[in-house]
Amino acid sequence: MNRRRADRDGRRGETLAALYLMAKGWRIVARRQRIGHGRGVGEVDLVARRGRVLAFVEVKWRRNVTAFAEAIDERRLQRVAHAAQALIPRLARAEDTVRIDVILLAPWHWPRHIVHVWQP
Repeated sequence: MNRRRADRDGRRGETLAALYLMAKGWRIVARRQRIGHGRGVGEVDLVARRGRVLAFVEVKWRRNVTAFAEAIDERRLQRVAHAAQALIPRLARAEDTVRIDVILLAPWHWPRHIVHVWQP
């Protein structure tokens, strides 16, 4: 798959994930946050809030559900955790529970929302 198509699919997935979260009562407070550069880079696709929960959400779009198994690994979650650590002082409130979630998307399938996959 070429890079342009992958980026387009990723953006579409992030939009669908944001709509999914909003339908479940979440408010999107940030999108596509990138922190640092080089090896110290961190990035998070969506930051969402519902009540006292602030979730840093990694979104993965795959062509089919069989590819979900390889969609998330420790390296990707560490990049999200790195970004979350930098963004928490700006976005979290003292009473918030902060967590990292994953939303997996594939055509013609309901989103798979995996809650609290990593603790920043």
